[in-house]
Amino acid sequence: MRLTRYFLPVLKENPAEAQIVSHRLMLRAGMIKQQAAGIYSWLPLGFKVLRRIEQIVHEEQQRAGHIPLLMPTLQPADLWRESGRYDDYGQEMLRIRDRQDREMLYGPTNEEMITDIFRSHVSSYKDLPLTLYHIQWKFRDEMRPRFGVMRGREFLMKDGYNFDIDKASALHAYNRHMVSYLRTYERMGLTAIPMRADSGPIGGDDTHEFLVLAATGESEVFYDAAVTELKLGDRAVDYENRAEVAEVCREFTTLYARTDETHKPELFDQIPAERRRVGRGIEVGQIFYFGTKYSDPMGANVVTPDGSRVPVHMGSHGIGVSRLLGAIIEASHDERGIIWPEGVTPFHAGIVNLKQGDAGTDAACEGLYAALKAAGLDPLYDDRDERAGAKFATMDLIGLPWRLTVGPRGLAKGVVELTSRRSGESEELTAEAAVARLREIYADR
Repeated sequence: MRLTRYFLPVLKENPAEAQIVSHRLMLRAGMIKQQAAGIYSWLPLGFKVLRRIEQIVHEEQQRAGHIPLLMPTLQPADLWRESGRYDDYGQEMLRIRDRQDREMLYGPTNEEMITDIFRSHVSSYKDLPLTLYHIQWKFRDEMRPRFGVMRGREFLMKDGYNFDIDKASALHAYNRHMVSYLRTYERMGLTAIPMRADSGPIGGDDTHEFLVLAATGESEVFYDAAVTELKLGDRAVDYENRAEVAEVCREFTTLYARTDETHKPELFDQIPAERRRVGRGIEVGQIFYFGTKYSDPMGANVVTPDGSRVPVHMGSHGIGVSRLLGAIIEASHDERGIIWPEGVTPFHAGIVNLKQGDAGTDAACEGLYAALKAAGLDPLYDDRDERAGAKFATMDLIGLPWRLTVGPRGLAKGVVELTSRRSGESEELTAEAAVARLREIYADR
């Protein structure tokens, strides 16, 4: 993609309405435009990151054996009356009527609808275990939408639902989701800590939130500093092995980490003083086990081997896909702009032409662009007739992890400059070596 042909409406000044870094930088980098309070259009750069995050979520869910589908944004109110939640959910639910005066709602979550799908098609224990998920837009009518995509009214979310024959099997699904989420967040360059949490309107006894530490987080958190050192890394995990999956979960949840809603000072005080931490966190996901809370009243039953009928045990598991963009920026930025981790960057590298219109630099940039595309990478070529400083400022603002700078002086030596956005370090390489280096960096991403 060439910048002269791309739609990137960057802003030079900080928007007055933006209160936190991620909101300010997403507006300045031309990623989003507010259409109404808490409702945004996703402009091309933001949309590319959104799709990269969504793809990682899909890959890790399917690696764990979960099956994708797609449910609608609008739901009939009658389903929610069956579960007893229609009147209990509160004013966050957007209730509407269609032209036949049927009561509908814009889905804030999908427990009722997925239970209806399950009960319509599954009746035997032989079809279990089963986990279905989708990535879909949700709407919750926040009283005070703010902080950009961090607390919007319309948002993109992955929600998954497991159906199991008994509690032990459902808790394995819970653990399986925890491991898949840990891997998902690590691939995005995030340290997301699973913390014992409150279930809220979803219900259930077992629940963990995943929180990214940030000063602008909405939740106060209390944790053992050692928990931030835990990494899943490249280790292979057999999702069918209950003991192995449970052991990974034990490793990541034994150390103290709780939100203010579940904080227990008497347990926190047992941590060595030098490791006690109090901070703030951004919630980027949550997993729940709630047993038969929905299957029992909605008749989602299966026949067991002895011929009896029992309600299935369920859980729900969510990741805030659109919210993750804000969380990543809050965790990864500097005074010049965003610093995207390689796993989610909208473009793998930026190419800056220091002397646009010069035959030599133009040809070298075109060659680099073609070579990167041939290597399976997605470059952004700044071919504008602008000063070098303005081009560097744009690249820093939009946060591409790597920049290739091409100018007459370097070309005279047969090199281009490869610069890391995160460290600021540069090295001079031949064009071929620079492409090979970037191909190596992104080989496993």
